[in-house]
Amino acid sequence: DTGVGKSSIVCRFVQDHFDHNISPTIFHSLAPMYYRGSAAAVIVYDITKQDSFHTLKKWVKELKEHGPERIVVAIAGNKCDLSDIREVPLKDAKEYAESIGAIVVETSAKNAINIEELFQGI
Repeated sequence: DTGVGKSSIVCRFVQDHFDHNISPTIFHSLAPMYYRGSAAAVIVYDITKQDSFHTLKKWVKELKEHGPERIVVAIAGNKCDLSDIREVPLKDAKEYAESIGAIVVETSAKNAINIEELFQGI
């Protein structure tokens, strides 16, 4: 979903920087261009928005159907710094990740929590 922190995670990992004013970037119709030929995919949801976790499952389905056969899938539950308003229990994310053979990491691009661990896990 838009606003879950995809660009913020990448910016934090590559530049160790967080920008509060990142503009929306990826559109659903362009997604195949990003994952075609990829060795790994990081699919991000916002732990404070249950709907974003449901959308994540749709992205995983699309990736499994149309993406590379042996792609490594990582699920990032972003915004763990806002755990006091959590809507998606970590237990649910872990169970789902296990069911699809993915790794799962809760991250905070804002506070630089588990960003390095996410990419090391891949």
